[in-house]
Amino acid sequence: MLKKRSVSLSGHATSVALEAEFWTVLDGVGAALGLSHAGLMKRIDETRGRTPLASACRLLALAWAGGDRSFAGQVSTD
Repeated sequence: MLKKRSVSLSGHATSVALEAEFWTVLDGVGAALGLSHAGLMKRIDETRGRTPLASACRLLALAWAGGDRSFAGQVSTD
């Protein structure tokens, strides 16, 4: 079952619907990086290129769960 979360990105309200298991991993990513939910989503948005946001979230969660921490070293564009 999908769980929807809302966030404001670049001044625009949007929502992302993912399975609960992906949110669990993403919550762990945010905690490990010291980012709020909004901060993590902003960082994903800034680094996703043309990949849809929900897909970028799933790809990050899968990579992180598999031990790939390269996202932690990516520089934000702030």
